[in-house]
Amino acid sequence: MKGKLIIFSAPSGSGKSTIVQHLMSRDLGLAFSISATSRKPREGEKDGREYYFLSPDAFREEIRKEAFIEWEEVYPGQFYGTLHSELDRIWAEGRHAVFDIDVLGGLNLKKLSGNSACAIFISPPSLDVLETRLRDRATDDEESLKKRLEKAEFEMQFADKFDYILLNDDLEEAKTKAETLVREFLGL
Repeated sequence: MKGKLIIFSAPSGSGKSTIVQHLMSRDLGLAFSISATSRKPREGEKDGREYYFLSPDAFREEIRKEAFIEWEEVYPGQFYGTLHSELDRIWAEGRHAVFDIDVLGGLNLKKLSGNSACAIFISPPSLDVLETRLRDRATDDEESLKKRLEKAEFEMQFADKFDYILLNDDLEEAKTKAETLVREFLGL
């Protein structure tokens, strides 16, 4: 490992992307690791910025070529993963990689990286609050929302396997706590 890895995982709607965006705005020597996915881009998303968007077949081909450090089939036919080339890019810049990644992918990455990684689980106050956040976000139809909530319930079972559990019941406080954890891990 050439640099350190900061892994943020959480059920969808827990606030991990907002917390990661906050950290990226700070002077911490971080670079965002762009994941690959086989899902369709949402409105406003751009290939190579939020994700590397691949067709399911192209994603499977990259799996076959062992191009991923880790990958998961998060929903049936919907893949997410971290490309080796992405870490090479970040480390060539002399930075540490920050991940906004699904829970099982985060645990896999931590397992592979050992003490070079700090894995932080962002926890919502409750599943009811999480449902409200997802509904307010209004990016999913009812079927997708139901899948996300079922997955969230499953993912919450893995929180204690992370280095830290960060409760996001107050976003500004959660941002401050996340920055403190990252600064301590990086020795800043």
